[in-house]
Amino acid sequence: MGNISAMNLIVILAILFLLFGAKRLPELGESVGKAVRNLKRGLSTDDDINVTGADTPRVAEKNAPAETAREAIEEAEVVDRKS
Repeated sequence: MGNISAMNLIVILAILFLLFGAKRLPELGESVGKAVRNLKRGLSTDDDINVTGADTPRVAEKNAPAETAREAIEEAEVVDRKS
């Protein structure tokens, strides 16, 4: 059931030719090739992507505490610009 014979391949190519035309088939093949290359590149990289969110810091822990922000505002210099 998983084997594709030459006759099956010819029928599939003929249907694609009728659906997309001769001009569009090379563009379609190029797009599929780029997608496969990007997929292989993505699978071969060693990037550790955290999809669970278990190790992500909470927003309150990530941002500066409110007291520090309040102190910074109080210590800021007021500049009076006259136009």
